Amino acid sequence: MPARSQLPVAVVTGGNRGIGLEVCRQLAALGYAVVLGSRDLRKGELAAKEIDPEGERITPCHIEVDNSLNIEALGEWVRERFGRVDVIVNNASTPPDQWAIAGNTDLSPVAEALDINLFGAWRVTQTLLPLLRSSPRPRVVNVSSEGGSIALMRGGRPAYSVSKAALNALTRLLAGELYRDGILVNAVCPGWMSDGAAQGAADARGGGRSYAQGAASVVWAVTLPNGGPTGTFTRDGRELPW
Repeated sequence: MPARSQLPVAVVTGGNRGIGLEVCRQLAALGYAVVLGSRDLRKGELAAKEIDPEGERITPCHIEVDNSLNIEALGEWVRERFGRVDVIVNNASTPPDQWAIAGNTDLSPVAEALDINLFGAWRVTQTLLPLLRSSPRPRVVNVSSEGGSIALMRGGRPAYSVSKAALNALTRLLAGELYRDGILVNAVCPGWMSDGAAQGAADARGGGRSYAQGAASVVWAVTLPNGGPTGTFTRDGRELPW
């Protein structure tokens, strides 16, 4: 086993369950040293042990994307522990506010969704960007949702939909700004999970998907070649309407 400092390093937020956990599993299998981020460190430790009992490829880490001090500490910890970052997967997310409508919803859940789904990804990316710039193959993947497609919005789930649409906008901004540095930034909708999990598309048409299928969509964007597409919004490598 090569030393971890020699392996490409992927930081995955919200990695202790669902899509995030499966992304960690798939990236570890591809030879990445994976930082499995979890708001609850104990849950992260259990999740990491589940898929990597020997602790050879996956390291759990306490990550609260809505806590600026925690994210600052994350940047220092990653620098000291690994000395590099090659991939950021911004996966941490709030669940859809299934029964809410924009006309009368309580704005507190909207503010929370924006703080986690948008500003959380923004904080993590800004903090780790100096380490990402030195990677020979830098990637940022924002786990979004078809529910954030403005073209497809018809009402409902306002907190989730608005925050994911904002995440898509951030994706486009970062992609445009970082293109000259060779950093590919893409948004991915993993799809609606077969158990109705919150992450993924808000539209269940076509039936549910397995976590492995959803994670593969995310990993596709991680493993794009240098010079590959950036600023895209995709599922299974196919473009979705903004």
